[in-house]
Amino acid sequence: MTSAAIKPKLTFEEYIDFCAQTEERYELVRGELIQMNPPIVLHYRIAKLLEQVLDAAIAQQFKDEQWETFCEAGQRTEDDSSRLPDVAIVSRAEADALLDQTAVFQAPSLLVVEIVSPSSASEDYSDKLKEYEALKVPEYWVVDPQGLGAAKYIGFPKQPTVSVYRLVNGKYTLLDDNGQPQRFRGSDRIESPTFPALDLTTAQLFQGRRSP
Repeated sequence: MTSAAIKPKLTFEEYIDFCAQTEERYELVRGELIQMNPPIVLHYRIAKLLEQVLDAAIAQQFKDEQWETFCEAGQRTEDDSSRLPDVAIVSRAEADALLDQTAVFQAPSLLVVEIVSPSSASEDYSDKLKEYEALKVPEYWVVDPQGLGAAKYIGFPKQPTVSVYRLVNGKYTLLDDNGQPQRFRGSDRIESPTFPALDLTTAQLFQGRRSP
């Protein structure tokens, strides 16, 4: 009888030390290191556009320096878990405190965006959603430019979709105040509970640029 080698689980503090010594990207999922695949070019363009649009929305709505938008910074979600959301609106005060440290935020982000890829579709709609919900992130977007999510998440026939979840009484819901599902497709304008004046369509987002 042979026994397989068991990898020791990491604490959050050990994860931070590990990240400081590598150029590769890892998430920590219940103590286990998960290496992240390099995104495709469209993925980068979507994230870049969202960073620009959300920073402008922050400046317009809050008129202060409380928040800023980061791409691929870490978000601690549990004692032994830390994710790498594609886009997140984070506390500027915490960012200032982390200037010379690994960019993993412990305070809940104001808004988190995950861009779905073939390797992440299941987690983006389930595990990560549950973790951000438990952390009480007020708003969570699942941006699915290839329509990879299961039909129970994006409907049928499946198509490219942006799903906007908002936290209500500690639970994520896809419904707005009028009971309408917050799934956006085609030329729909994306409606954000945090930024009601946001001017961005799903078509623009999926192209990674504001021009029609």
